[in-house]
Amino acid sequence: MEVVDALRGFAVMAIILVHNLEHFIFPVYPDSSPGWLNALDQGVFNGIFSLFAGKAYAIFALLFGFTFYIQTSNQKKQGKDFGYRFLWRMVLLVGFAILNAAFFPAGDVLLLFAVVSLVLFLTRNWSDRAILITSILFLLQPVEWYHYVANLFNPAHQLPDLKVGEMYAEVAAYTKAGNFGDFLLGNITLGQKASLFWAINAGRFFQTAGLFLLGFYIGRKQLFVSSEKNLRIWVKTLIVAAISFAPLYTLKDLIMKNDAIVQQSAGTAFDMWQKLAFTLVLVASFVILYQNRTFSKLVGNLRFYGKMSLTNYITQSIIGAAIYFPFGLYLAPYCGYTVSLLIGLFTFFLQVLFCKWWLGKHKQGPLEYIWHKWTWIGTDK
Repeated sequence: MEVVDALRGFAVMAIILVHNLEHFIFPVYPDSSPGWLNALDQGVFNGIFSLFAGKAYAIFALLFGFTFYIQTSNQKKQGKDFGYRFLWRMVLLVGFAILNAAFFPAGDVLLLFAVVSLVLFLTRNWSDRAILITSILFLLQPVEWYHYVANLFNPAHQLPDLKVGEMYAEVAAYTKAGNFGDFLLGNITLGQKASLFWAINAGRFFQTAGLFLLGFYIGRKQLFVSSEKNLRIWVKTLIVAAISFAPLYTLKDLIMKNDAIVQQSAGTAFDMWQKLAFTLVLVASFVILYQNRTFSKLVGNLRFYGKMSLTNYITQSIIGAAIYFPFGLYLAPYCGYTVSLLIGLFTFFLQVLFCKWWLGKHKQGPLEYIWHKWTWIGTDK
């Protein structure tokens, strides 16, 4: 379905913009800038992060679960169980995660997806109702609430210290040193560990599992299929999510004024909820607007971008590393948020041109082809 490819393209586009503003987890920026540029930079940062940070990845995760439904459904029609082939596919994804992490210090999400995807394997034969209920339970952030309640009964209770800050400091140190060999080795070892542990602290493990299952459920219910009934469902989703966002965001801000343990537990849960609400606003809005021919033509290039999401996601990390890091052009000290956004947009534009050219000659992107070919190794697919 076109809307799914376009929505996936939208998510990857948003990810590349956020990553460029972050200099791919390399926080080096100009020491001083004119006042007008500082104001513009702050506006760009607030705008992009408010719109996309924590939401683009969530859309990506939602569609990951939806893609699992497509693959499972196609195999079920042939009387086959896709589950074990899917596990092999996730082993391959770990390989792609290592490739991406090599150029993206402590920022890779593919390994998280590969680890959490076990929940899809375990629930692939569950009923629709069981999948939806389990998704909701994960999205409620049970671990964060456990720590919050445990602290109420025992004020000495604290969350485990995963040393994420120390790991990120070490990653920043070897990145600034500029030794390419140390950079690659550190990223695929310490960097991946820091990324996974950060995801635990940020509540992303359970949210990702919940989003995977929600995407799986959406696929089973055929909610991306264009119909009057589905359009009404998306309109209702948009209304409920939009109404929920403001109070959730306000409560999150209030909770973040409490002690550290409350911030890290209840605060994290409310942060995940407000981001989820805004994610659903983005998804529902996109699906509804895509029914309009003018809008679908306007964002038509996102379909090509979404079809090559793995290739685009990994190559943006390689491009970003070459632009911002010391072993490359080392432009990070000269790029504030505004310039970084322009670089991100230009990179996106070049990738879209490449996608259109490549898909004019091939059915899949280069990395998508390899993933597909190796997924079905030993078969005639």
